[in-house]
Amino acid sequence: MQEKPNVIIILADDIGYGDLGCNGEQTIRTPHVDRLAHTGLRFTDAHAVAATSTPSRYSLLTDQYAWRRNDTSIATGDAGMIIRPGQATLATLFKEHGYTTGAVGKWHLGLGDTAGSQDWNGWITPGPSAIGFDYSYIMAATGDRVPCVYVENQRVVNLDPADPIAVSYTTPFPGEPLGKDHPELPTVLKPSPDHGHADAIVNGVSRIGYMKGGKQALWQDENIADSITTKAVQFIEQHAGSPFFLYFATNDIHVPRVPHLRFKGATTMGARGDAIIEFDWSIGQIVETLERLGIAGNTLIIVTSDNGPVVDDGYADQAVELLGAHRPWGDFRGGKYSIFEAGTRVPFIVTWPEKIKAGVSDALFSQIDLYASLACLLNTQPATGAAPDSRNHLPALLGNDRKGRDYVIEQATGLSVSDGEWKYIAPNHGAAYNSLTNTELGNSPVD
Repeated sequence: MQEKPNVIIILADDIGYGDLGCNGEQTIRTPHVDRLAHTGLRFTDAHAVAATSTPSRYSLLTDQYAWRRNDTSIATGDAGMIIRPGQATLATLFKEHGYTTGAVGKWHLGLGDTAGSQDWNGWITPGPSAIGFDYSYIMAATGDRVPCVYVENQRVVNLDPADPIAVSYTTPFPGEPLGKDHPELPTVLKPSPDHGHADAIVNGVSRIGYMKGGKQALWQDENIADSITTKAVQFIEQHAGSPFFLYFATNDIHVPRVPHLRFKGATTMGARGDAIIEFDWSIGQIVETLERLGIAGNTLIIVTSDNGPVVDDGYADQAVELLGAHRPWGDFRGGKYSIFEAGTRVPFIVTWPEKIKAGVSDALFSQIDLYASLACLLNTQPATGAAPDSRNHLPALLGNDRKGRDYVIEQATGLSVSDGEWKYIAPNHGAAYNSLTNTELGNSPVD
């Protein structure tokens, strides 16, 4: 019998604390996530490290605070890989201990050596293999940025050599229509005013950045959840006989929100609500696969999100108008981009049927501590220089310590420190309010 547990981290995108039924919102039903919450350990005070995608993901995978570097802000679609080759990650930790490692889904951490240097028509290096992943099937960047293609083991999927891809974040390509010049062409989703999603048009949606070619390789937005979930399931099936680590980063509910037709109308909240149900379906597929293969009992699953929620983040999908009584932020102020609590207090559910008892934990926990905690699970500790900001809180992760951290450090425009009861927000000169997303940002030049 395999003694080492399989480990799966499922990272949602832009799902807030209040977006899941298990966290008390009566306006949404997420049965698959709720089942995990009811049979596992649901945290009420767990935090992403940052209130936006790239720095949050960087911090989760490396367990180094993103603010220690000046190149970890929201990445363009042609950014060089932010996690550098040889840098310790959760993937290298597990790989060093005999695990097969996989990354599936949204990446948004850059590819290639430097910005704009990627060979989109060949082998893209460096990539996930340089930071510990044996297998990868990822979105090149994120849904609203070009190139809109999947990259499997660092090669664009279904690329026709006769139709090479070109990408630019500085200069449009002659003859390629842009959303800003042809507002009639984005027929699936139109951009919200002034958000910037008005460049290259892919599948009836205008994006950020410029792209030409690669028509055969373009993803279909409504099939993204199906595509990445299928690859995650296949990875589990192929490695069920030995320990594996899977980083499964879903695209839901990041914009542009184009859920599959079978989820259309699943809620009264339009595409944003329906995309939450699509995310919940993906969770169900993962769990069903583990149960079918007989390995659910010895699999540690962590379900969480990269940052807090945002309702209108760039596309006119009626998310604001159809929100109704739903509160994506739960009882907290702010949301994505904000240093207030809803910017980083995120869903966090841990299940391991053979080891973790069902319950609710109020322990203060940060995603920055996953490396040291999981290293302890493997009966080791971080090597010198690895995961420098991570601390071992495995007892809290497993439900044996209900206090957790003494404090968490969070990042948005500036930094904050919270002890679970009080939060100190460092003075900064950022805007106090984001009028585009209708979000309190929490910034102030004074204490």
